Amino acid sequence: MANRSTRSLSARKELEDNLFENISKLAVADADENEFQKLSRRYLIDDSVVYGTASFYDFTREDERKKKIRICNGTACMVAGTQERVQQWAQGSFSHEEIGHVACVGHCHSNSAILYKDNTYSPGSEEELKRIVERETNQSQNPLSYEVGSNTEPVLTASVSDPVSFFKQAESVRKDGQRVIQELKASGLRGRGGAGFPFWFKIDAVAKEKSDLKYIVCNADEGDPGAFSDMYLLEHQPLKVLYGMYASGICVGATRGVLYIRGEYPNSIRAIEETISQLEEQRLLEDFKFKVIRGQGSYICGEETALLSSIEGLRPEVRVRPPYPAQYGLFGKPTLLSNVETFANLHWIIDNGGEQYAALGTGSSTGTKLVSFDGFFNRPGLFELEMGTSLQEAVYEIGKGFNAEIKALQIGGPLGGIVPIEKIEELTLDFESFDSAGFLLGHASFVSIPQSFPMIRYLEHLLKFTADESCGKCYPCRIGSHRGYEMLKKSQEQDFRIDRQLFDDLIETLELGSLCALGGGIPLPLKNALKYFGEELKEYFKS
Repeated sequence: MANRSTRSLSARKELEDNLFENISKLAVADADENEFQKLSRRYLIDDSVVYGTASFYDFTREDERKKKIRICNGTACMVAGTQERVQQWAQGSFSHEEIGHVACVGHCHSNSAILYKDNTYSPGSEEELKRIVERETNQSQNPLSYEVGSNTEPVLTASVSDPVSFFKQAESVRKDGQRVIQELKASGLRGRGGAGFPFWFKIDAVAKEKSDLKYIVCNADEGDPGAFSDMYLLEHQPLKVLYGMYASGICVGATRGVLYIRGEYPNSIRAIEETISQLEEQRLLEDFKFKVIRGQGSYICGEETALLSSIEGLRPEVRVRPPYPAQYGLFGKPTLLSNVETFANLHWIIDNGGEQYAALGTGSSTGTKLVSFDGFFNRPGLFELEMGTSLQEAVYEIGKGFNAEIKALQIGGPLGGIVPIEKIEELTLDFESFDSAGFLLGHASFVSIPQSFPMIRYLEHLLKFTADESCGKCYPCRIGSHRGYEMLKKSQEQDFRIDRQLFDDLIETLELGSLCALGGGIPLPLKNALKYFGEELKEYFKS
């Protein structure tokens, strides 16, 4: 009830004078306590609300505000073994207090990643890092420094030749929104963020709601380490993302579109804002207004209800459902919320028809999927593959195999399954194949685990990530992930062996008791590792 009251107070200022943005500005500027109290009074909310929000995020916490350079500690960079040397290089230009860390900046294809002065880089040497610091550049190096390709008709990676005609196609949506919803149903398009929920069901549900105000929200904060598909679409296919939101707005009767974009993707924010300005100048947006919200560093904001709370200026804790966002979403209004890649598919479907889209792919996994190959592939990059493509083809023909001895792939982010290398020949790139084999397709990010990298250390990293990123609302995730991390760490550093029954009970508690997919999803890679790498892990467990 308290959150609903605060939500109503935040809604008075809505998006034009957004509470979350105001808190972020004060925190990043390291404002004093009086300024935060003034903000609380202006919104008629308690000081604890503002403090609770400001103290949550990586970029706004008081102990993080003076960091000048942030070194990526994401999974792909970790297994590549590049970040310790980057840390050493940074010490030549910055004091210990000025060096921080960042979860992932999307340079999984090149590693050695850093965030500096609102730009991202992958310096190859200490001298190159010094040049970056001295140059004071406003643009990151090589905005497209990875290969992009496709093994089918490109839905998402084809270039847009005529932006005006591309966007004016929305007039066909305005004529018959229900027909468009039926085309989306026929297409079989499922959410590309991980769960694979049918998109037409969401858009139809919001269209049926009666409300004076509705929202379209694009979740561009699904920061799975290893995935850079959202970054690619936002920076190199922004029209497709914006069109998908605009067309959805016409279908459901929404006039506001919000893009919540990761603060770790500064180039993406700039690219989207520039494209929105161009659309407004060309008067291509009829009765619809976009708003870009910059995230401040929190993986949990990739969960849809935590993201909505974040936009509202509340602490981004996961909401209990029902009610669902389609009925009670942003500021308590009906909200269509989906991710970047899902929205980017809409133009092609509306242009070519749902049946033609459904002809791509296989079974109930229709269309194409963007996959991200990390730096261990001989051909790292971003590839659009038809659903149903064999994993063998994806890894060895498109990715050209590996440049090191790899024992497993974690596919689908930190909550994705850990796939032993020998299982590649049994899988195809679709939801059904992965689900039936006990894995998860998710964002289709491929993080390679080298033979030399200890699996126990990898699992420790996953549980520490979960503990650090938990919103803290439910006990299983908040406490369970930390206890699991403690056990794995202790087993490596002390004369201690983990009780397997106790560890299995912990996994079950996380899986069944967590409110969202963070605590509920982390057991999957743990169970995969215990199943397929039991021999390697047995020395850390009681016999």
